[in-house]
Amino acid sequence: MLSDIRIALIGPGVMAEAMLKGLLNKKLATPEQLCISGPNEERNQELHATYGVRPFSDNRAAATQADIVVLAIKPQRMEKVVSELKGAIQADAFILSIIAGASIKKIARLSGHERIVRCMPNTPAQIGEGITVWTASAQVSEAQRQMTCAFLNAFGKEIFVEEEDYLDKATALSGTGPAYVYLFMEAMVDAGVHLGFPRRIAERLVIETLRGSVDYYDDGKSESKHLASLRNQVTSPGGTSAEALYYLEKAGFRTAISRAIWAAYQRSKELGKDAETNPPEE
Repeated sequence: MLSDIRIALIGPGVMAEAMLKGLLNKKLATPEQLCISGPNEERNQELHATYGVRPFSDNRAAATQADIVVLAIKPQRMEKVVSELKGAIQADAFILSIIAGASIKKIARLSGHERIVRCMPNTPAQIGEGITVWTASAQVSEAQRQMTCAFLNAFGKEIFVEEEDYLDKATALSGTGPAYVYLFMEAMVDAGVHLGFPRRIAERLVIETLRGSVDYYDDGKSESKHLASLRNQVTSPGGTSAEALYYLEKAGFRTAISRAIWAAYQRSKELGKDAETNPPEE
C-alpha cells in the first residue's frame, strides 16, 4: 500500500524515529520515500546518518513533496508549526497527526487542509509492539485509510474508531498506559527489595511475572479470557493472593487507577484547548 508513497515526518522525535524504523524494517518504504523535518539540524543529520532518510529544516519544503504529512510534534508547538504548513500540503495528500489533544477540526483550521487522520500510538511502538487508536475525517479516501492501516501496522497494531472523542480517551488509557504499568512495576520491585531480595532479582521476578501473565492471557489455552476469572485462578480462599487483594481493594487501588485515567483524559482535552488559546512564544 505504501509503494511509491512519499512520507514527510514533521517533528523528528522519539515517536517519529519509531515510525521510520518500523517502515524500513518491515520494508514498507525505502529511505528515498521518507523525509524528516525539524529545527534541530543535529537531530536531522543523526536520523539521516542512521536511516538514510532525507533531512529538512524547512517544514513547508518537506510537506510540499509528501503524500502523507505526519505531524509528530508536541501539543504546545501545534499552533505555530501547523499554521506554517498552510498552503504547502498537496490537495490529494493527507495529514496523519499524533498530536495529543489536537482535534481534526483544529488541525484543519490551522493547516487549511481537510484530509486528516488523527491517531494516538504509545511508546512500545519503539520496538514494534505499540497499539494505535485512530480515526479519520470524511474527506480521507478509502485508499488513504488502507495506507493508514499499513503505516500504523509498521510499528504495532491499530484500532479504528468512528467517534473522535475516543482519541482523547485512548490518550489516557493506552497512550499514557505504559506510565501506569511502570509505576506499578516499580512499586512491586521496591516491595521485593523491602522483603529482602536483591534489586536485580526483584526486577527480574516482576518483569517475568508481568510478561508471563500477559502471554498467558494471549495464549488462548486458559479456560477464560475474562480478567476476573484469570485473577480468581490464583486466588485461593484464605490464601496469600486473597489477603493481598483484600488490602489493595481496601486501599482503593481500582478507584485510584480509574481516577488517574480520568485525570489524564481531562488533561488531554485541556492540551488541545491550551494549544489554541495560548500559542507558545518564539
